[in-house]
Amino acid sequence: MRVLITTLGSRGDLNPYLALGRGLAERGHEPTIATHEFYRATVESEGVGFRPVRPDAMHEDDRRLVVRAMGRRRGPMVLLREIVIPLVRTTYEDTAEAARDSDVIVTHPLSFAGPIVAESRGLPWVSTVLAPLSFFSRHDFPVVPFLPRAWRLHWVPGMTRYLGWLFRRVTRSWTDPLRELRADLGLPPGDHPLFEGQHSPLLALGLFSPLLADPQPDWPPSARLTGFLFPDSPPGEDPALARVEAFLDAGPAPIVFTLGSSAVMAAGSFYDESLAAARRLGMRAVLMTGDDPTNRPTLALGNDVIAVERAPHEAIFPRAAAIVHHGGIGTLGQALRAGRPMLVVPWTHDQPDNARRAVRLGVARWLGAGRYRAGRAARALRALLEDPRYSARAAAIAETVRSEDGVRAACDGIEAAVLGS
Repeated sequence: MRVLITTLGSRGDLNPYLALGRGLAERGHEPTIATHEFYRATVESEGVGFRPVRPDAMHEDDRRLVVRAMGRRRGPMVLLREIVIPLVRTTYEDTAEAARDSDVIVTHPLSFAGPIVAESRGLPWVSTVLAPLSFFSRHDFPVVPFLPRAWRLHWVPGMTRYLGWLFRRVTRSWTDPLRELRADLGLPPGDHPLFEGQHSPLLALGLFSPLLADPQPDWPPSARLTGFLFPDSPPGEDPALARVEAFLDAGPAPIVFTLGSSAVMAAGSFYDESLAAARRLGMRAVLMTGDDPTNRPTLALGNDVIAVERAPHEAIFPRAAAIVHHGGIGTLGQALRAGRPMLVVPWTHDQPDNARRAVRLGVARWLGAGRYRAGRAARALRALLEDPRYSARAAAIAETVRSEDGVRAACDGIEAAVLGS
């Protein structure tokens, strides 16, 4: 098959599809990833085809907009109404060109143009979601950033049904440009693109571990869970990794602090507070600060801490005493696989819901980003480190996550759906 995989967003929105592309290529298929131009080198280095899709650059104005898109309450609205959906026509043009010779289209939740291209071309379409929030079940009601406490009302008769209706009503106008594009192409309006309309009736893959969510009666009938798709870095020279490994070898296990590839753009005082928390506990620290120099802590680093822009999570996390992260689904998956207790500090989007699910698994504590201060972080980390139940549960969960093969399951599902094999 010639498989066009479409994705938009941060590096965390690219990584699972790199793993999927490699898996498809190993089976003899021809995968191509259609995404931002600034990922071209990364995609092509994996031996996967690349096609550019606008927006294709990250200017300073764009960066400020991305910071607003990480706002704890309004972030989802900014992302959809100001960044992704206004450009849907140019994204459609680029995706349609990329799909000219494709046999099937696989889409990311933000790739709104992908299903439209598939429908207009009569191509098979496989949708994917990265986190349970995207299945938005009233039977397992998610934590929604702009009403983060609404899920606590799930026990009130009819409340989750009402909230589901309300969210659909509020967000419908956000997606008007999509319906206008469909009308111009002679297509029917379709289902709500943020809810039922984002899921393919052929196959809707959940690219996360079944540990995070049980299938629910109101999930799409085509839903299948695969487990995480880990984009492990190929072996090779990595100066940052070599520095971190030397630091790890030189003393006891540290606390690892990271905000992944999205929240790191709105880090604020996170790294200063993190370093102060580690020192209150008398522990060493690894800070993964991203490429924004303002993220580096103002406190002197000393011999008890190392700060790097990034390092492979799969190599560092298993050697941590605990992991502090933002709850992005890719980072959460790596932390679960590492088998270490974690403090989740969610910003927005799916992160608060992912945090709640990690807590429910018994491997994590949750501290909101707006309340993240050194004292609170130190108390939460002390509870994680001193209660052996967290470590024991994390180790048990890790065994299950390591046994899953998300890439194989996703490739099997796509082949079965499209080829009937």
